[in-house]
Amino acid sequence: MNVVTKPTLLPWAPENTGDAAPAAEAPPPRRRPGPVSALLLPARLAWRQLRAERARLFSAIAGVMFAAVLVFMQLGFRSALFDSATRLLAAMDAEIFLMNPLTTASFRPEPLPRIRAHQALALPEVAQAVPVYMTQATWRNPQDGSRRMIQMIGFDVEAGAMHFEGLDAIVPALRRIDAVGFDTRSRPEFGNVSQLFAEQGPFPVQVGNRMVEMVGLVTIGPSFGADGNLVMSEVNFRRMVPVRQASNTDLVAIRLRPGADIAAAQQRLREILPPDVMVMTHAELVAHERHYWETATPIGFIFAFGSVMGLIVGMVIVYQILFSDIANHLREYATLKAIGYSNGYLSRVVMAATLILAVIGFLPGAALCVWLYDVVAGATFLPLTMTIERASMVFGLIFGMCAVAGLLAMRKLRDASPADMF
Repeated sequence: MNVVTKPTLLPWAPENTGDAAPAAEAPPPRRRPGPVSALLLPARLAWRQLRAERARLFSAIAGVMFAAVLVFMQLGFRSALFDSATRLLAAMDAEIFLMNPLTTASFRPEPLPRIRAHQALALPEVAQAVPVYMTQATWRNPQDGSRRMIQMIGFDVEAGAMHFEGLDAIVPALRRIDAVGFDTRSRPEFGNVSQLFAEQGPFPVQVGNRMVEMVGLVTIGPSFGADGNLVMSEVNFRRMVPVRQASNTDLVAIRLRPGADIAAAQQRLREILPPDVMVMTHAELVAHERHYWETATPIGFIFAFGSVMGLIVGMVIVYQILFSDIANHLREYATLKAIGYSNGYLSRVVMAATLILAVIGFLPGAALCVWLYDVVAGATFLPLTMTIERASMVFGLIFGMCAVAGLLAMRKLRDASPADMF
């Protein structure tokens, strides 16, 4: 029977001395890249890939820039439409307004019984109730004799219910019989009235079938409903539009006493007035006019549709650029996968490329639109200005467009296999 003998240990062995064997050193923990490195490294790789193909990079920048310019212009026109349509109402200096419920837009108001203004004065918190009259008539150009429709606005010029630039200076002149004030921002087709007034002072003009005197200038601005404006006193409005019944008005501007509660006064007016009148605050009046142009006309939809089409065209261009870039560098992506880079890292490379394209395409597009806004505003007299809110919104849309294109192009990364190296 074989007996297994225990091996003899040397005297200095750990088993004889009682010392524990030294433990093997653990490998150092693998450091994960920080959030900045996780974004910066893919961005550097993405920029180098984009920069390697200059022609393709410039094509992508042009596509993003085209989309940015188109969206900027469409949104600018849309905003100018609403701003110009509500500019007249926004210039009214009153807290509450009375209007016929059937009135859809200020340029074609439905008649409102004038007695509603007197009934509103029954409330102690109401300081003034100013009737406002609006209609359109033909204006004969004093230089070439051509005719064009112009909007006439009649009101008590001494009540302070209107806040037009230059109105206070011509209030004494507007008290005269058949005196009118001309809007300096009216379309050029009405004639160079400002120059004529500067050269010869007040001069006669024909409005409708009546000769009146142009006695001063105010600043209002045209809209999509009216190319120009005339302001006059309530008495002169009735003289120039005799077919209008004196018992009716178009709008009533109610000015409250200082410290009065607007919401409480509005509720009390709704209680004492009959249902043939709509009681609105100043903000509600402007929103009512804006709602008409947004929903009852195709103009707002057309501008919104143009913005969407610009984004789609830009997205297609960016997608084609990114897809071609991934296809041309498929072996490089496969090599990165083979040495241990994950799909997440490669996806960050593609998304970094989309961000780079969004930034370098948006900046020249925004700069170009600032200049285009000035050119178009000077030609159309529309309030086209670049705002921080609009620029931020357009950049968000452009980045979203590029991001969607990047997400679609990343599907090509699934084809990047290490076997493609061979």
